[in-house]
Amino acid sequence: MKVKITARKFKARDTLKEYIQGELDALSKFSDDILDVEVILSYQNNKDSVKIAEIIVKVPGQTLTMVEEAEEYEIAIKAAVNKLIRQLQKIKEKKSKH
Repeated sequence: MKVKITARKFKARDTLKEYIQGELDALSKFSDDILDVEVILSYQNNKDSVKIAEIIVKVPGQTLTMVEEAEEYEIAIKAAVNKLIRQLQKIKEKKSKH
């Protein structure tokens, strides 16, 4: 599984990149078919300073995209990964029924 992390308008800390990698490793437990993953981190510069994490997962025949917003990148990443895990489980269930 190839992982690409992009931080828009800022430089991501190494600890944040390591956290993201650890969370994404959980995805591989639910699907061996993941080709590559792209993580795009950005933020809205308003009074709340919302952090946005977009995760794009490519599996054969499909591209899964999840966008989450939170006060911290770690929270947004965790929520997006949890939703992607549910989607990967649904895909796996559909394959096993055929």
